[in-house]
Amino acid sequence: MKTLKIGFISFAHMHAVSYLNAMLERADVEVVGIADENQERVAPFTEKHGIPYFENASKLLSQEINAVVICSENARHAELTREAAAAGKHILCEKPLGLSEKEMLDMIQVCKDNHVQLMTAFPCRYLASVREAKEAIDAGKIGQIIAMKGTNRGTMPGGWFLEKEHSGGGAVLDHTVHVMDLMHWFTGSVAEQVYAHAGTLFHDTAIDDAGMVHVKFQNGVFGVLDPSWSRPKNFPTWGDVTLEVIGTEGTLYIDAFAQKNDVYSDAGGKTAAWSFWGDNMDKGLVDSFVDSLLNGSEVAISGEDGYYSARVGLAAYESAETGKPVALNKPF
Repeated sequence: MKTLKIGFISFAHMHAVSYLNAMLERADVEVVGIADENQERVAPFTEKHGIPYFENASKLLSQEINAVVICSENARHAELTREAAAAGKHILCEKPLGLSEKEMLDMIQVCKDNHVQLMTAFPCRYLASVREAKEAIDAGKIGQIIAMKGTNRGTMPGGWFLEKEHSGGGAVLDHTVHVMDLMHWFTGSVAEQVYAHAGTLFHDTAIDDAGMVHVKFQNGVFGVLDPSWSRPKNFPTWGDVTLEVIGTEGTLYIDAFAQKNDVYSDAGGKTAAWSFWGDNMDKGLVDSFVDSLLNGSEVAISGEDGYYSARVGLAAYESAETGKPVALNKPF
């Protein structure tokens, strides 16, 4: 049996934990090490699973590994991707791919130059409702898509997400990319114009926590998305992912986290809770990445996919500042 040797670079983003757990479930994956300047942050995982610790990415990349998972602060995605690609390692990079169009295009090119694959972490593609919707759309069951309305409303994450020098932006960048990727995937087109509002409505913070992003696609489809950090701390889960797709022959609605039970318990006081029993989308993402590398096939969600979605979030800020629509070119 072929074994894929994988390293992790940074646990700054919370998704690193679920990606690691998914990797550890596979008999054909060996997690060779975790690199993080903050040893205390990763100690619970290196110690529990006996995974070697490396104080920086360079030392990890000098090991005999096939690929890395990058879950650093957003501002470090580009530099770490370039370093990993130069070392000949395939890459699964957390979203958003980068913080400018130039650096994302550079990331894509350096991976091509070094003959390594770059996959963007969009796990929502691996939810059952999303995949069934994609199949229905491709089969023509709702005709041609006319318009879409989506939400990715979440709880404010805090920490470095509120520091623009590390995150690149607040809710609009953080949460636009997931549903925008689904919109691109469903339509087979890319956004060509963005008109947006962004502001701070729900928290005492200097960074945006609310927005509305309006998009026109090259094939004429229109979309609108609410990416706000509008969920209070006592909301049953961190947020939602919903998408209504309107076609010429019908409409379908996705509630991506509907696979749950509502739990009411005296132990929890008056607050209800959700017991989620559905798909593990992070495992689906990891399995897709690993299987592609083991089979020698193209990754399912490319660096280009990450670029097209992240640049909508970046354009949204420009539009919100100028009050005008922003046109986007198609470089590929």
